[in-house]
Amino acid sequence: MLEVRGVCAGYGDVPILREVSLSVRDGEIATLIGSNGAGKSTLLDVICGILPASSGSIVFDGNEITGKRSEEIVALGISQVPEGRRLFPRMTVGENLLMGAYRRKDRAEIDKDLRWVGELFPRLVERRDQRASTLSGGEQQMCAIGRGLMARPRLLLLDELSLGLAPIVLDILTDAIHRIHQQGTAILLVEQDVAVACAIAETGYVLENGRVALSGPTAMLKREPHVENLYLGL
Repeated sequence: MLEVRGVCAGYGDVPILREVSLSVRDGEIATLIGSNGAGKSTLLDVICGILPASSGSIVFDGNEITGKRSEEIVALGISQVPEGRRLFPRMTVGENLLMGAYRRKDRAEIDKDLRWVGELFPRLVERRDQRASTLSGGEQQMCAIGRGLMARPRLLLLDELSLGLAPIVLDILTDAIHRIHQQGTAILLVEQDVAVACAIAETGYVLENGRVALSGPTAMLKREPHVENLYLGL
């Protein structure tokens, strides 16, 4: 479904990504793990057309998307839930969710997807008319995921799902991710918490200093001495 091939990118003269290659199969949950500053969020921004690649290519569902505008990439079926949620703080929960469907005209299907998001996160139904700025961190993450789903993506990019969240909230979000996956949506999860990432995803990529250092099934990656020592503290 998604093929990232030898991508290099950076900010000005500062290189961040160095020939990064990875893939996400149709219906798969894959994860990109690495320490802060490794280039994980940068890669998601390149995939989404927010940051241009200086070289390499990105192919989604057989279509070359390198260099396409973000709105074109969303229309093809890729949606990102960014690090830090980035909700519209003065808008209500309901308005934030509808912003995820801004390109869509199918009102009946939009209403159907709003109900689906409400089933995933009943708390959002309760908070529908509240401003996003008044939500807890966990509720904001639920709203950000819901907004991403309102674009009806075939591939959902999740950036730092667990950041700053209590374990009980993370359990709710993890359950929701599995339910989203069961509906046929592929997921690329970016995480610093390797234990969380490996518990959710099937395939993993370890990004270090802008390069893919290791890749393979997450069950195998957890047993790699390098991963155990550097990321799991074992």
